[in-house]
Amino acid sequence: MNVSQTIRRTGLCLLLLGGIGSALADDVPAMKRTVLDRHDLSGVAGKEVVLGTAELPAGAASGWHKHPGDESGYVLKGDLVLKAKGQPDRTLKAGDFFFNPAGLVHNLVAAPGTAGGTAVSTWIVDKGVPMAAPVAE
Repeated sequence: MNVSQTIRRTGLCLLLLGGIGSALADDVPAMKRTVLDRHDLSGVAGKEVVLGTAELPAGAASGWHKHPGDESGYVLKGDLVLKAKGQPDRTLKAGDFFFNPAGLVHNLVAAPGTAGGTAVSTWIVDKGVPMAAPVAE
C-alpha cells in the first residue's frame, strides 16, 4: 500500500469513527440551561447575582463542574441526584433544596429510572467570570 492509499484509509477510518462518536453523543440527552435574570449585587463591587434553571431529561447530567461563587438551588420538579466530590450522593425530589459553596466540584444528574427534573438556582459570582468551569471526573 502506498502513502496515498494509507492516508485515504486513515481518513475514512477517522470519518467513520467520528460518525459513530457523533451517533453515540446524540443518544445522550442534553441538559438545558437557561439564565432567567442577572444583576449587579447591591453594595458589593465586582459581584453579580444570576438566576437560572437546569432542565435534565432522563439520562442527562450537567457534567462535573464548579462555580466561581455560591449556588443556592431548589428542585422545581422531578427527581435529581447531586453528586459532590468528597460527599455522599444526595437524591433530590421536587421541593428539596441544595447549596454548593464556591469551588465545590459537583455534577447534577437525572435520577436513574426517572423522567429527570428541573432545578432553579441562584448564584452569587464574580462579575465577568464564566458561570461554571468544567472539571475532570
